[in-house]
Amino acid sequence: MLDLRLFRTELDFVTQQLQRRNFAFDASAYEALENQRKAIQVKTQDLQNERNSRSKAIGQAKAKGEDVQPLLDQVQHLGDELKAAENALADIQTAMTALLEGIPNILDEAVPDGKDEESNLEISRWGEQPNFDFTPKDHVDLGTSKGMEFELGVKIAGSRFVVLNGPLARLQRAIIQLMLDTHTAEHGYSETYVPFLVNADSLYGTGQLPKFAADLFKASEDPALYLIPTAEVPVTNIVRDTIIEAKELPLKFVCHSPCFRSEAGAYGRDVRGMIRQHQFEKVEIVQIVKPEASAKAHEELTAHAEVILQKLHLPYRKMLLCAGDTGFSSSKTYDLEVWLPGQGAYREISSCSNFKDFQARRLQARWRNPETGKPELVHTLNGSGLAAGRTLIAVMENYQDDQGRIHIPQALLPYMGGLTVIG
Repeated sequence: MLDLRLFRTELDFVTQQLQRRNFAFDASAYEALENQRKAIQVKTQDLQNERNSRSKAIGQAKAKGEDVQPLLDQVQHLGDELKAAENALADIQTAMTALLEGIPNILDEAVPDGKDEESNLEISRWGEQPNFDFTPKDHVDLGTSKGMEFELGVKIAGSRFVVLNGPLARLQRAIIQLMLDTHTAEHGYSETYVPFLVNADSLYGTGQLPKFAADLFKASEDPALYLIPTAEVPVTNIVRDTIIEAKELPLKFVCHSPCFRSEAGAYGRDVRGMIRQHQFEKVEIVQIVKPEASAKAHEELTAHAEVILQKLHLPYRKMLLCAGDTGFSSSKTYDLEVWLPGQGAYREISSCSNFKDFQARRLQARWRNPETGKPELVHTLNGSGLAAGRTLIAVMENYQDDQGRIHIPQALLPYMGGLTVIG
């Protein structure tokens, strides 16, 4: 959530920045609410002052032995009027909060203009695309005979689910283990295990609610619990309603979890294979930092995700998302896109974002600044380090041979129990 003071002091700036996102912000509606709030707040304060003055007069009259009933009647009338004013003020503040909840983050000045992914900016490329002397297969054709069963997923659950058996299930587990070992041993993250069901407060804190309720799977009504769309939600909520001492920052967490997404609005897209599933595995990396450290932390966190791709020798490119493609809560996002020979295209495998204080304001996640002794909002960052299913796809397609076999990358051999080839 954005700072309300920003709207009160720099409304034109906010309006211009939201236009970069193609977000239709009704500044006049906000100003009308703000003017109502000011008027009623002034009225409320005047009534409070008058009631206090009348109450003091009642006390003085009682001390003199005078008849205080007329004064009591006046105070009763003021009390009713004050209650009505306080209720009206609460209604306006509720309306303003609802308005703010639907407004996305202000973009970092480095984010390029643009309406959609076509305007994303390529920052760099790493690795050489494999040069096959045969037509490469995609992961569906490669995996069908090796334990990747989409029809069984449909039978058990429905469309956009898959069952992995045997060596492919082990290969995905190996990929996850490589990520966890790398991020903990080499990058300084602390591994954490969190609930895969969260309450509405947790989803509100990271920005999924109320705007993206349709993307979630709701598991129960009373209490309201939701399956997590990403480990970002429970992990970032570790610091909700806390004040962190400066010496404890940065906090760096890594978490492996399943993720569950309804993919509302995505029907007809990526219907083949494992690219877009309702359930998938992911290793998430999260950092909680001081505000002045978040820009550097964003580059560092993204580089940590890149290390996994480099260890697996998977060619990829790093993209800076444009204004129109940057997520609701993010101020700046890098996407890492891995090369998939079976599709002849780069596809997203990690999204690394700096949210600055947008999530922290919702979460009331703060640190104590030793220079002032006062609590201030932290900055939050996260990224996929990486999406395990898409990494599995990339390994299958980049390490295939002309006989449809899949060779195990060197970095994964310690986790495969002596298996070097699948097929």
